[in-house]
Amino acid sequence: MSIGTDVSEPATIGSVLGAAAAALAAAGFDEPQRQTRRLIATALGLSAAEVFAHPERSLATAEHQRIAAMLDRMLTREPLTRILGRREFWGLEFSLSADTLDPRPETETVVEAVLARRPDRCLAYRILDLGTGTGCLLLALLAEFPKASGLGIDIAPGAVVTARHNAEALGLGDRVRFVVGDWSAALAGRFDIVVANPPYIASGAIPDLPPEVRAYDPHRALDGGADGLTAYPVISAALPRLLPPDGLFAAEIGANQAKAVTELLAGAGLAVETVVPDLAGLPRCVVARL
Repeated sequence: MSIGTDVSEPATIGSVLGAAAAALAAAGFDEPQRQTRRLIATALGLSAAEVFAHPERSLATAEHQRIAAMLDRMLTREPLTRILGRREFWGLEFSLSADTLDPRPETETVVEAVLARRPDRCLAYRILDLGTGTGCLLLALLAEFPKASGLGIDIAPGAVVTARHNAEALGLGDRVRFVVGDWSAALAGRFDIVVANPPYIASGAIPDLPPEVRAYDPHRALDGGADGLTAYPVISAALPRLLPPDGLFAAEIGANQAKAVTELLAGAGLAVETVVPDLAGLPRCVVARL
């Protein structure tokens, strides 16, 4: 069910909002009104507040059709963020591409964990982001540390292009580099802070993921191998040469991986400080020091 593209009768923002929200609600979407307002706002180049304030505004044929086409994509479970091509993360806007994960709010737990342990925002930290994707972790930290510099690594060339674009759009391009690489292979030098959001979904669990994730996030950024832990031994083994004494490591983990990742880090000579829960109370970020 959708609002279609029949424009035989005049359509207004209010009438289309009601029909589209009903279609999303019938399909089981959460917060259908909010999602529909955002969809219409984007299609019309308005703010959500303007959509709310002017339900009587008439829609041109092209506007009605554009909204209908976007709604039809949502009803196939294509995320609105993918349709729009962007996602807000840490109060910043990031462009997405087919080679990047769509950053989720729970990943902000990694940013929060670093900031809680590095309260002096004026230091010139060197920050490394392994598996950078959109660059959201690294760029969020650079926005908080105005004297810091960073390096983002990703195996997907398309992700590196997207991360560079995001850095320039956020005015951070002069403090960061993004390069194609396989984790930290051939990487020299030490970094005060290393962050990562590696693939951590077990291969066998991927078919059971919601279609918004399974069909639209890059498989390589999701698949963590048979146990979901393939990346962590590689990263753990590299950390002693990447971190200085007391250097900080923070990484996102899956809900049931805290014990295994903690043991891997300890085996590599790191002191695991804590595992930080996300807003849902699930273990989300492991924090360790060299």
